Amino acid sequence: MNTARPLAALLATAGIGHAVSPVFFDAIVPRWLPGPARFWTYASGAVEAAVGVAVAVPRTRRLGAYAAAALFVAMFPANVQMAVDWSDRTPREKAVAYGRLPLQVPLVLWALRIARR
Repeated sequence: MNTARPLAALLATAGIGHAVSPVFFDAIVPRWLPGPARFWTYASGAVEAAVGVAVAVPRTRRLGAYAAAALFVAMFPANVQMAVDWSDRTPREKAVAYGRLPLQVPLVLWALRIARR
């Protein structure tokens, strides 16, 4: 089964989500990053969408998949920020925030598996 297309769709959808709902993403931008959170929201969304396109295109798939793995690692601080900020939320919201942390591992492995094909 070709798993590159679902990964490409996930990345592209997430990238578009940054533009459609920037407030959500602004809130999880780590505070130690310089400049306004909105800049990082739009920049990371653009990178996610571009990496998604790179994964979708067979000619750039390998490079795109390696970029996706790196992107998933780079996004980890935002997921940590979300978990810290949501520690006082409802049990369901906390489960979402904390669940994002270990989810990065299979995402990185998925991208690496595609890159190594």
